[in-house]
Amino acid sequence: MKQLILAAMLAVGLCGAVQAADDVALKAAIAAPTRTPANVARDGARHPYETLSFFGIKPTMTVVELTPSGGWYTEILAPYLRENGVLIGASEEVVEGKRAGTQFRAKVNSNPVYSKVRLGIFQPPTKYAIAPAGSADMVLTFRNLHNWVELGPDKLQEVFKNVHTVLKPGGIFGVVDHRLPASKTQDATASTGYLHEAWVIKTIEAAGFKLVAKSEINANPKDNADHPNGVWALPPVLANKDDKRSEYLAIGESDRMTLKFVKQ
Repeated sequence: MKQLILAAMLAVGLCGAVQAADDVALKAAIAAPTRTPANVARDGARHPYETLSFFGIKPTMTVVELTPSGGWYTEILAPYLRENGVLIGASEEVVEGKRAGTQFRAKVNSNPVYSKVRLGIFQPPTKYAIAPAGSADMVLTFRNLHNWVELGPDKLQEVFKNVHTVLKPGGIFGVVDHRLPASKTQDATASTGYLHEAWVIKTIEAAGFKLVAKSEINANPKDNADHPNGVWALPPVLANKDDKRSEYLAIGESDRMTLKFVKQ
């Protein structure tokens, strides 16, 4: 009996050591000198360590980032997954008029730290070549879902079903997006950039996922989601330029939902 208890204690200790090492690796990736200073300045609003830890990321995972665009999170995920995991950046094909894809590929080509990043194609509603079916441990998307709402309900379900397909059984789908108060009306195209959290949960669960946790890591109670030009009135875009600029800077970045789903 004593031997069994000792073995159990050692097992717990080893698990704790592995978790601590993972945390150290994530902190090191966030502190990487290859990150853009302007992106680092947003850490206080975007909480990358807390957000990625909440999703349960590990450095041995195969992780897909949907629509990474300028690569804010790619700057962290690439060094974190470089040695023992896989990062797939799924973006638009590089063709005329596809800014997001061109921007991401420029990021990948900008530094050797990104040399192991694999490229997938995520171009709703016309083309999905994200990753092989059942190959990903985790799919992440940051502040992108509102852009897909204008596709319409059926095409939006196609997006989530493609995410479902590339994940392994029990794989994680992590979502961060701008949150609309339940008292306000969400229009059909999410033109303000804000979404009802309950609607997001219902819509994603309809594609075969189950919400397992949600967090207030990225909440901002100063944001009432009522601004001319929607969420883009706030930093970092500041679409209204000098109009109420100090007010928007005082609010900071948007109030955001942080949702963790599992593939069923």
